[in-house]
Amino acid sequence: MPKHFSGLRYAVLTLVVCLFQGMALAQNYTQTLKGTVLDKVLKTPLPGATVILSSLEPKRGVTTDEAGNFRLEKVPLGKQTIDIQYIGYTPLQIPNISINSGKETSLVIELEENIIGVKEITITAKIDKEKPLNELASVSARTFSVEETQRFAAAVNDPARMAASFAGVNAPGDGNNIIVIRGNAPNGLLWRMEGVDIPNPNHFSSVGTSGGGISILSAQLLSNSDFITGAFPAEYGNAVSGVFDLRLRKGNSEKREYTLQAGLLGLDVAAEGPLRMGKQTGSYLFNYRYSTLSLIGKLGVNLGDAVTNFQDLSFNIWMPAGKAGSFTLFGMGGLSDQSYPGKTDSLEWLEDESTRFSGNFKANTGVLGLTHRVALGEKSSLRNVVAWSAMENTQFTDFLLTPTSKRLEFDNRHLQQRLTFSSVLNHKFNARHLLRTGAYMNLQFFDFQQRGWDRPTETLVEQVRNDGQAVSINAFAQWQYRIHEKLTLSSGAHFLYFFLNNTHSLEPRAALKYSLSPRSTLSLGYGRHGQLQSLGTYFVQLPDEAGQMQQPNRKLKPSMADHFVLSFDQMLPGKWHIKPELYYQALSEVPVSSVARNSYSLLNLTEGFPFEALKNGGKGRNFGAELTLEKFLDKGFYCLLSSAVFKSEYQGSDQIWHSTRFDTRYVSSLVGGKEWSWNKGRKNRSVGFNVKLTHAGGLRQTPINLPASIAAGEAVYFEDRAFEEKMPDYFRLDLGFRLKRNYKNLTTTFALDIQNATNRENVFGSFYNPTAQRVKTYTQTPLIPVLAYKLEF
Repeated sequence: MPKHFSGLRYAVLTLVVCLFQGMALAQNYTQTLKGTVLDKVLKTPLPGATVILSSLEPKRGVTTDEAGNFRLEKVPLGKQTIDIQYIGYTPLQIPNISINSGKETSLVIELEENIIGVKEITITAKIDKEKPLNELASVSARTFSVEETQRFAAAVNDPARMAASFAGVNAPGDGNNIIVIRGNAPNGLLWRMEGVDIPNPNHFSSVGTSGGGISILSAQLLSNSDFITGAFPAEYGNAVSGVFDLRLRKGNSEKREYTLQAGLLGLDVAAEGPLRMGKQTGSYLFNYRYSTLSLIGKLGVNLGDAVTNFQDLSFNIWMPAGKAGSFTLFGMGGLSDQSYPGKTDSLEWLEDESTRFSGNFKANTGVLGLTHRVALGEKSSLRNVVAWSAMENTQFTDFLLTPTSKRLEFDNRHLQQRLTFSSVLNHKFNARHLLRTGAYMNLQFFDFQQRGWDRPTETLVEQVRNDGQAVSINAFAQWQYRIHEKLTLSSGAHFLYFFLNNTHSLEPRAALKYSLSPRSTLSLGYGRHGQLQSLGTYFVQLPDEAGQMQQPNRKLKPSMADHFVLSFDQMLPGKWHIKPELYYQALSEVPVSSVARNSYSLLNLTEGFPFEALKNGGKGRNFGAELTLEKFLDKGFYCLLSSAVFKSEYQGSDQIWHSTRFDTRYVSSLVGGKEWSWNKGRKNRSVGFNVKLTHAGGLRQTPINLPASIAAGEAVYFEDRAFEEKMPDYFRLDLGFRLKRNYKNLTTTFALDIQNATNRENVFGSFYNPTAQRVKTYTQTPLIPVLAYKLEF
């Protein structure tokens, strides 16, 4: 271990010892609960709102100040409930608020304006995780909390891994957090943070994919956020499968607080507190993490011979500016690298062809953004964002010809930088009519270099070499009309223009939501969605008939998808909730081969650039039924059953319908847990058990033609049998255990996640080993323990 990490370790241990000195058990500890009450649409403060701590007897209440802030002191530890009321707005109840002694609890509460008289309101709305924060999202959308990323077994504070527990979402690989939504290719997912599109926010992410090894963003920075899987509102563009709309929380603006976490995934340090500039007081929030997976390997878990390291820094700085609104400076940066040495024992090549390869992979990602929010009178608000982002991938791979000689097999350097300008206006004509409109421009700078070994010619071929810039503009408008208290119409359109090749898409969106009763709704949604191809796809170099290198994909248009969704939502007694959804997606303008009639389609691509001459003209279709049955956290118990049956098909240039790689036909998961409090009157400690059970159909692949592969010296496939071969079903059991203890001004949490607890060898696929001249299957990750200890103070 480097000396500076050794010193840091002893410093942390010394701090822990000091914190524990003088602690007394069995005390009635309390903490502060505070927050801000805002208008849901305009995000403007609601002064004079009443906030009642209703879980206590006698009840206690306060009113919000001019900035919409409230503060409740000496709140007992444990789970608490508050009720919020404001004249002209629907009352709201928020249950299961966690109060810990280590840190103050801060909330951002958004109320919805009534469209009927105040005297007629008799029903109090409750926070429903199935309802998104974005009020314009009517179908296939839900909010998720930071607690869920921490509580769900095997989620390890990662939004994408947590989302794999939701209906219609499948995780095709254990070794990463890539997700498949309703049978779509993983790269159809859009990541957004603080209202602006961002590059893939994951460590070890490859070019052209939406996932990676683990999230760069720490759970310490995330606030409640939205996850949308179909027919999304008009403000979201350049995506065809789903949206992660992430929000960051503000730091504590009144006192300094800290979090330290150490475990098998490394060291995590967070700090937050007040930040003063003149007469204004804002807040800062920083989180740094350093990790190496070598600790897990030392426990005997076989993760291969690669040396894997990553580190990241995330921050959110908020500063009010009086009548000028507020400013937020946010950012994240992640560095990750992996070295794989290869093996010089040629006998091992017979068992695993991958051991003949050695090299290094690096993936670096960064985002820096500045947001300005301001109220324009009483009915309008404006949000402007300028953001810079960058993503760099470098990789070189050598192939061992003999135990003592090698050749370069592959090398690349892909650098993309993006400057984004975004402006969004919200205008509320009255309680019935809302208009949201905006535009954003992306100015992209790129430098692509890639070479690969061509076996037929036995030469190193330059596959991509280009640098320059590309500009795209997105504009949208969405109108919400609350026809009456039971019926709401949302309609709008999104426009995308790509200046590189002067292609565009116009995308109408519409949704209708009807309240059958105070506890049930019926919704119908439609959306047309377009997505540009991965930027490097436009610059792939291939020889023409005369042997001259050309860029045949330069004129590709966006891929399109039409989403249709029918949704029913019912609250049941006992805090249970059920939500079935039916959906149909028609995909068009999908890039397929332009030089041959075959089954190739970008709908089966998970990462990288396609080294094919392509044309728009392919099709796809995804249709299915989903069911969500959920028991919201109540008396320490929660449960989420998600199930989907579906079909995912496509047409290549052969115009024959095939299953896609992700056509697993079904996926189900059961997530649940129970938490018990000890010393109930004092609630100083609690223990929780969590479980996740996943069952899904196997991924698909095109069968390997073994005789032809032996003759060619590389894998040859039965192209006329595209993705007919289905892998065995996927089963996995994950377990989690958490022990939390509250001391004076300190909360400690011990957490143990056991991923793939039964050590099942789920089959990921098969490959041809030219050294052994046979087809072999390869399995996913084995049992992995993830241990962590956290201090909050």
